[in-house]
Amino acid sequence: MGARRHSAALAFVLALAPALAAAEAPAQQGLDPQRICAIGPALETLKRADPEGVVVVRHGALVYEHYFGAGSTARAAGTVHEIYAITTNLVALLTGIAFARGWLNDIDAPVFSLLPEYAALRTPGKERITLRDLLTMTSGLAWPELFVAHDDPANIARRMRRAPDPYRFVLQQPLAAMPGTMWNYDSGGVELLGLILEKVARRPLDVFARKALFAPLGITDWAWRRLGGATRPGPAASSRLLLRPRDLAKIGQLVLNRGLWRGRRIVSAAWIKEMTTPQIPPWWLLNGEAGAQSYGYLWWRGRSWARDRPFEWIGGLGWGGQRLYVMPRLDMVVVVTAGAYYRPSYAQDLVGERALAMALRAALTH
Repeated sequence: MGARRHSAALAFVLALAPALAAAEAPAQQGLDPQRICAIGPALETLKRADPEGVVVVRHGALVYEHYFGAGSTARAAGTVHEIYAITTNLVALLTGIAFARGWLNDIDAPVFSLLPEYAALRTPGKERITLRDLLTMTSGLAWPELFVAHDDPANIARRMRRAPDPYRFVLQQPLAAMPGTMWNYDSGGVELLGLILEKVARRPLDVFARKALFAPLGITDWAWRRLGGATRPGPAASSRLLLRPRDLAKIGQLVLNRGLWRGRRIVSAAWIKEMTTPQIPPWWLLNGEAGAQSYGYLWWRGRSWARDRPFEWIGGLGWGGQRLYVMPRLDMVVVVTAGAYYRPSYAQDLVGERALAMALRAALTH
């Protein structure tokens, strides 16, 4: 029965229309077929983690894809999924594109110099917040987003979304530390970054993304929900982007390729390197996710283990179990979507950690 299940899963993968390079048998890309095709059945047992989809790309080729659910909850290759905080990873890429086009020229520019309309909110401490601080989540603003339940109306991110002017709400928060001296997860700072990008690009963030990122990558099926607030014409920058798992894998492959897509330069290689390099001291406490070791420009750096060997990854981590893992050493991308909302963090980590571990073992045993 197990062998038939693996064969059926492999046939399903090979029958798919190409999402990156042509879909190929796992063995052709150096993956153990039985181990890689066992990922879906293994994730199906994690009911509390509510897996919805998994995609594995090796050497630029789609080698495994599996979706979960039945009836009205069934997922498929064409289903877009909200990726929550992984949205910030794409905002980091768009920031690099803005620098390459000359729209931004100083990563240490003070935020208030880029948002002069909020100058009345300057204080001696806040005027030191820079673009770099927004990219590294070290603005110092008091933003206890991870310490209040996501569905609690008192959660500061929810309060921001309800505010008439979300940006004013963010900049009105007091400083908990001087800018650049402490890391803290801060979606409000990412919204400020999104506004800055809209201003320098002279277009809404989703229009900028469509022309500069999605169209070149062949991403046509997506949606980006609004932040809210009377002053926000464009989408949220810190969340609310919906992509197909295949297309999220393209984002990972773009980073793996150092900004190149099928020979075309989309993001500068220098920006990809800087964006994915740890930007905070290793001894700083990260109130983040399991496996995360450090933080770049809105991208996590982490480490996972397989067969007693460490493997570094670059990635995105979104609420509910959304995961994007990029592993340069193995030339592999793993994407997981899940529906573990309003559940403990360990339940949100389950699907991604299991899929990543199994993909690593498949790469090491072939």
